[in-house]
Amino acid sequence: DGTMGVFNIKRRRFELLSEYQSGDLTSVALMKRGRKVVCGSSEGTIYIFNWNGFGATSDRFAVKAESVDCILPVTDNIMCIASMDGYIRAVNLLPNRVIGCIGQHVGEPVEELAKSRDSRFLVSCAHDQLIKFWDISSLPSTTVKEYRKRKKKDGRMKSLTKKALGDNDFFSGLVEEPEKKEEKDEEEEEEDEEDSDSGSD
Repeated sequence: DGTMGVFNIKRRRFELLSEYQSGDLTSVALMKRGRKVVCGSSEGTIYIFNWNGFGATSDRFAVKAESVDCILPVTDNIMCIASMDGYIRAVNLLPNRVIGCIGQHVGEPVEELAKSRDSRFLVSCAHDQLIKFWDISSLPSTTVKEYRKRKKKDGRMKSLTKKALGDNDFFSGLVEEPEKKEEKDEEEEEEDEEDSDSGSD
């Protein structure tokens, strides 16, 4: 019904309900060492609550997904989310940013996410009846600059794994080199901007 409820197990009752959101809340997870509660919604928006402040959201942001059906924390700041569109996205919390695409079940809704004990691999299952493994060992070392965002010219998400664009794509290997060149150009542009900022000071 678009609300998040806090249930007291010992007293067997609801302590409170949050304010109504525009979409159904479909997933929940703890982030920031338990200080933040994040909820995914059927409309593709992530709602953020402060712990002990569940009445109203402290922040929200849209991830441009059909929905947010699964949330799996990877670090205190980074989580993986799954959607009905089949994409598995890596998302940074505060600053709120979609880092890129971990992988996908092409055209099939993702039902569940899990990770290995050492957090090296992400496991996903979907309506295609496949269980896929993704290497996320480099994800914890990812740093996100403060509210700095630059979209790709073609509008695609950044690929965080070799098979993020689909392992059945014959041309997927041909895309890797241009992407690397584009990432290098982005880094050079950022360095130039930082140099110009420091020069103006």
